[in-house]
Amino acid sequence: MNPESYEQALKRMHEEADAADMVNRPPHYNQSGIECIDAIAAATEEGYEYYLQGNIIKYLWRYRYKNGVQDLQKASWYLDQLIKRLGDNDDAKR
Repeated sequence: MNPESYEQALKRMHEEADAADMVNRPPHYNQSGIECIDAIAAATEEGYEYYLQGNIIKYLWRYRYKNGVQDLQKASWYLDQLIKRLGDNDDAKR
């Protein structure tokens, strides 16, 4: 069995990415079973809310010029995460 060439590997990776859910679970943000977003939340603690807010702004800012609806979906995903985070914080205060 011949090893996969660089071009073949690159093509396979692009095909896998196209088949993946690029909004909710992009494969390039999950390494060794750890989601990048979870690592960011753990590392930034209270600053995580600002991180989410920044990404919402970023995706709303660029949607017309880059990925259209996909960027709006990503902004929505980050907004949902922020709402969950704030809802969890509100519940903890009660």
